[in-house]
Amino acid sequence: MTEKLYEGNSFLKECDATVTACESAPDGYAIVLDRTVFFPEGGGQLSDTGTLDGAAVTDVQERNGEIIHHCQAAFPVGAKIKAVVNWQARLDHMQQHCGEHLLSYAFWKLFGANNVGFHMSDRLVTIDLDREVTWEQAMQAEDFANGQVWDDRPITVCYKPHTEVATIPMRKKNEKITGLLRLVSIEGGDICTCCGTHPAATGTVGLIKVARLEKHKGGTRVEFLCGRWALEDARRKMEWIQAAGHHLSTSEDKVLDAIGKMEGEIASLKEQLRTKIGELQEGEVRVLVANAPVNQAGSKVLVAVEDGYDPKSAKAMLGKLTAIPGSVAGVVYHSGDRVNYLFGLGEGGQGDCKAAVQKANELFRGKGGGKPSSAQGGGTYSPDWQEKAEALKRFLRQ
Repeated sequence: MTEKLYEGNSFLKECDATVTACESAPDGYAIVLDRTVFFPEGGGQLSDTGTLDGAAVTDVQERNGEIIHHCQAAFPVGAKIKAVVNWQARLDHMQQHCGEHLLSYAFWKLFGANNVGFHMSDRLVTIDLDREVTWEQAMQAEDFANGQVWDDRPITVCYKPHTEVATIPMRKKNEKITGLLRLVSIEGGDICTCCGTHPAATGTVGLIKVARLEKHKGGTRVEFLCGRWALEDARRKMEWIQAAGHHLSTSEDKVLDAIGKMEGEIASLKEQLRTKIGELQEGEVRVLVANAPVNQAGSKVLVAVEDGYDPKSAKAMLGKLTAIPGSVAGVVYHSGDRVNYLFGLGEGGQGDCKAAVQKANELFRGKGGGKPSSAQGGGTYSPDWQEKAEALKRFLRQ
């Protein structure tokens, strides 16, 4: 079994070690040492990275008491090497993990909400609570947890047999775990079993910031960041707010008001645009009706070919065309890198919309379907799309 130096001293950044095993692995080599400062992924905490004699260690896992270092270089069994942890990554992970203890304790202490899940990935940390909490409650928990950070409370690690933990006021207990348990205790605060790395005192966490809440399996998922990650996230969001204020010609505290005003103006312009488009469509319908060819069944063929249309405008145009009795109607429009098409029959119209969309699929290399009375689809844009639309018109006249 590998001697786990990180359990006794989370601030130990390097050590000398002896290689006890080395095997080929998909990502390089799987190396086992007699002792290590590398923390393996576990308990929700990410694994350490670093180097073995300068060769990159990209991932660390534990298997049957052995710590497996996934390394880019091979070393012979018995080789003496230096293991060096990527300290910035270790510190980031400790800040998140210890912050999770503090925040989970705050939700438990203040609102009786239990942490039933913890996940850490790069710049994303979450805890799952077994009950719903409000944003106001989350802010209270955030204040409580940060208060314990700024108190710089000592953090201690001890080992006790499972038979002795029943009398300890722990936040959560797992009755299924037996044997010697590793307890992480924050003075005047959280106590729980934990395999992760922690600083010597809460002050190292620096800051805990809740970012988002969402309902999750009858409870609440809390997204948060701590320490350097929280600082850089806040800095980035402040830059966004300042940039938004600059574009809106207002101060940061009035950005929301400016956005609300802009949304109102946009809604008004959209309504005006819809009115104008409707007027233009009415005029276009009159032109199409006046010049409409008739298919073999005696129905008017009304096909609008539009550039830059959106789905709502296309649907509205088709509605106007199918309002013409005895019509076979279609709208073919270009939007972005797509050409879309819709077909329908007016009252008494004789035609096959399903056959029309199949022909359009062939012309535009698209997909779509429907029934004889209505069909729609879309295909790939090409510079000659309007010529293909004319070919589709000719098909409908048959």
